[in-house]
Amino acid sequence: MDIPRKLGILIYTAVPAIVGGGIVYHFFGSFVHVIIFESLLVLATLGLIRN
Repeated sequence: MDIPRKLGILIYTAVPAIVGGGIVYHFFGSFVHVIIFESLLVLATLGLIRN
């Protein structure tokens, strides 16, 4: 996978990180849940980029 495609995937996952983090915080009211959500999103993104 070339570098522009990897950067595109990172940009594409930035939107769910920002919006999804806000939604998770709204429903659970705790930053611990947001950190868990963000960690899972980072792991999924790294899994996509490594292939």
